[in-house]
Amino acid sequence: MSQSLHLVSAGSGEPVLLLHSGGMSSRQWRRTIDALSPSFRVIAPDFLGCGENPLWPEDEPFHFKYDIQAVERLIADLAGPVHLVGHSYGGFIALHVARRTPARIRSIAVYDPVAFGVLYEPEDAEALEGFRRIEENPALSDPAKGGGPEWMQAFIEFWNGPGSWKTLPAATQNAFLRVGKKVYGEVFTQMRDRTPAASYSTVTAPALLLHGEISPLASRRVVERIGAAMPKATVRTVAGAGHMGPITHSGVVNDWVFRHIQASAQS
Repeated sequence: MSQSLHLVSAGSGEPVLLLHSGGMSSRQWRRTIDALSPSFRVIAPDFLGCGENPLWPEDEPFHFKYDIQAVERLIADLAGPVHLVGHSYGGFIALHVARRTPARIRSIAVYDPVAFGVLYEPEDAEALEGFRRIEENPALSDPAKGGGPEWMQAFIEFWNGPGSWKTLPAATQNAFLRVGKKVYGEVFTQMRDRTPAASYSTVTAPALLLHGEISPLASRRVVERIGAAMPKATVRTVAGAGHMGPITHSGVVNDWVFRHIQASAQS
């Protein structure tokens, strides 16, 4: 899959790449673009099958490696090293890109990256308990339902709590369902990733790892383990925030990310 990605770009200076969460698009970064573009060239791609890109074919299985490869092609076309910022699935992709091409990364900042493979070696049974419930939930484990209304409701409510799907406006629900099959492919393959925390020790650039105070336990443990593995990592907790902290607590998150990138650019 060699499709190029639709991009939103603003500002000038060192490039900052913003990678969105699963089921969303570059639009989630509007406030972040406003915060960073006066000082940096900010580039926010839509992942394959998302946003302004063509939908992923219904009959073609998706693997997260395709998004990794698309981001790496984008970075290869940019001059000099880049600052990577990612949320959730975007944080997962950012981490893999950084460990695969560390020389191209000036800094990295991620919020609740879904790099759950780090919880298996050694096994964190307490954090993994939530995934065992997912595996036992027919709405999430049945491929025939993957990406459909029942699956998407279970997916959204895993991250945001019971009833959160029904509180979303109909237009937002339809936007998620429009890319449902692709999101299912992201989740299905990402849940089978077993990359250990030690693999991220190759990322020697300054790293900022954020998690919400009330994010799921697994997300908090992922940040702790990867933070301990990276040689130049800072781990921070966003008070009162859950998994959608980059949106619900954008002021705090954007300020920390800006300060991190600015310090890395000046070092």
